[in-house]
Amino acid sequence: MNLPTWITLSRLIGVPLLLALLTHPTPNQRWLAVGIFVLAAGTDWLDGYLARRLNQVTELGKFLDPLVDKLLVLAPLLMLVELNQVPAWGVFLIVAREITIAGWRVNPAMQRGAVPGASWWGKVKTVVQIVAIALLIAPLPPGWDRPAQILFWLAVALTLWSGWLYLWPQLRPHPEVS
Repeated sequence: MNLPTWITLSRLIGVPLLLALLTHPTPNQRWLAVGIFVLAAGTDWLDGYLARRLNQVTELGKFLDPLVDKLLVLAPLLMLVELNQVPAWGVFLIVAREITIAGWRVNPAMQRGAVPGASWWGKVKTVVQIVAIALLIAPLPPGWDRPAQILFWLAVALTLWSGWLYLWPQLRPHPEVS
């Protein structure tokens, strides 16, 4: 395993920490959870950058990176449902999209040619998800509740939109090549 893959795996350490800190969180535990979440989310950029820069892109890294990203995002979202900060159905829409795209990517029968990578919309979705989750975890004054909720619903909308844009070109009928 190379350095970028180790960095990807290091993000996994954040998942159980977030779950533990958000089980019955105090304000200090929430701030610690925000720090861990933002640090772990930042390593997503770092591992990709290093993999490309050091020419160490691997099949394992291409498989693990999106999987670990999804776990890092879904773990705090599920805890935020438990804390009654976001509705379960909103998180379900995010989970459904992520499972659909992940399944599509790993199923050769569903692919027509190369599997597309993350689009610009997918990257925007990820940034909005990270900011929304950080704001929802943080013990901010009540004036921040509405902006955090707006960002959460924007993240849900972008999640669905980027999923649709990913699937639509692959769902259209393509003429058979003879």
